[in-house]
Amino acid sequence: MRTIEHVIGGTRRSSARTLPVYDPATGVETARVAAATAADVDDAVAAAGKAFVEWSEVSLARRSAVMFAMRDLVDRHAEELARLVTAEHGKTLDDARGEVTRGREVIDYACGVPSLLKGAYTDQASTGVDAWTFRQPLGVCAGITPFNFPVMVPLWMHPLAIATGNTFVLKPSERDPSASSLIASLYADAGLPDGVFNVVHGDKVAVDALLDHPDVAAVSFVGSTPVARYVHQRAVAAGKRVQALGGAKNHAVVLPDADLDDAARQITGAAYGSAGQRCMAISAVVAVGAAADPLVERLAAQARAIVVGPGADPASQMGPVVTAAARDRILSLVDSSSAELVVDGRNLADGPGFFVGPCLFDHVGTDMPVYREEIFGPVLVVLRVATLDEALDLVNANPYGNGAAIFTDSGAAARRFQRGVRAGMVGVNVPIPVPMAYHSFGGWKDSLFGDTHVHGPEGVAFYTRAKAVTSRWPGPAASSAPSLHFPTAS
Repeated sequence: MRTIEHVIGGTRRSSARTLPVYDPATGVETARVAAATAADVDDAVAAAGKAFVEWSEVSLARRSAVMFAMRDLVDRHAEELARLVTAEHGKTLDDARGEVTRGREVIDYACGVPSLLKGAYTDQASTGVDAWTFRQPLGVCAGITPFNFPVMVPLWMHPLAIATGNTFVLKPSERDPSASSLIASLYADAGLPDGVFNVVHGDKVAVDALLDHPDVAAVSFVGSTPVARYVHQRAVAAGKRVQALGGAKNHAVVLPDADLDDAARQITGAAYGSAGQRCMAISAVVAVGAAADPLVERLAAQARAIVVGPGADPASQMGPVVTAAARDRILSLVDSSSAELVVDGRNLADGPGFFVGPCLFDHVGTDMPVYREEIFGPVLVVLRVATLDEALDLVNANPYGNGAAIFTDSGAAARRFQRGVRAGMVGVNVPIPVPMAYHSFGGWKDSLFGDTHVHGPEGVAFYTRAKAVTSRWPGPAASSAPSLHFPTAS
């Protein structure tokens, strides 16, 4: 059986211990992936540290050229990457193609690194004194990424880290690792020196080794809130810079004046696309007043019409969930809920593969587990309130704050919502408001641990540190007497 290996210092190698990789559409084990030991992680960090010495001194023009080459290679291999995602994650090919495109957009942004790293200069800040600032790379950076976007989420991290002069060790999800191995090959083809980008596969052993390693300067993480909190606490305790993006319970508030046909179509796509396995999936609808009954009717009709099947089948609109354990957890939450189950997709779990059909609950209460927990599956719940004020209070009381959306025809209501909702990303008649690469992605509350979001301007700031220089060149007439007062501009 095929073994997916680590990439350390440009060399591929395995480990004594391996983990299974499945095709979620069939439930069949299709490969084994190497599970890194602490020694493997040491080797990867050492390779990255050695490469940093030269890579950090490489000109911005050359770094940009590597990113332009990488951008072209990812574009040319987009279909291959998408098929790897579908084979190991299960999402449909069209969905996987979209993921590759959105990830490649971060490489597009990183191509402009000469502009992104422009400093600021002040001439004659004081008499005969100039001042300027610039940013320098941190060193070895690590990325720990989730199964749900095996191409896009790592691409949120390493292109910017590498373009700004750092080296990188990626620990992708062990559930769908093949895409990261192909990315490593593409970097090599783009002219990136050995050791600048490394991949170590595995589980908690590899994660803890990265979090504790004294030569890792920064850690980027995307995953569930409990793990994000753990990563943040452990890495910060080890003296590292950390951005850890956690879970979500994204709400869509629908007002009576909204176009309900459009809202139902948009929310259905956002709730059931990728089988609900998106950190920006809409998993809770807050129906306001008279919108509730007609909206639920439309959502139910849309959910029942979804074609569920293998992601590689062009007829499929929704594929399986990623593992048998994920399927069983989703079914358990659906089974135990006392809310009204309007659309029941549990019957699909009886066949091969890890399938759960679309499920829709109505009359859900905020105390119910099906609302409180991040299900990460094709389950949408509807809560009913009387006013926009009540809707805002409900959304803001939730511990998560990743994304939120409002559907309305009122500019005043939309502006009130976007200013008042406690979430990091807000959509107005847009259910999945994922920012473009030149903005930054991240949530609030229990959806983010750390101070900075990923990619965009905050990504550049995360992977670099500022240095301020004050310069004076005294001439022959300069006073020889020392000055003991605190320096001020004059």
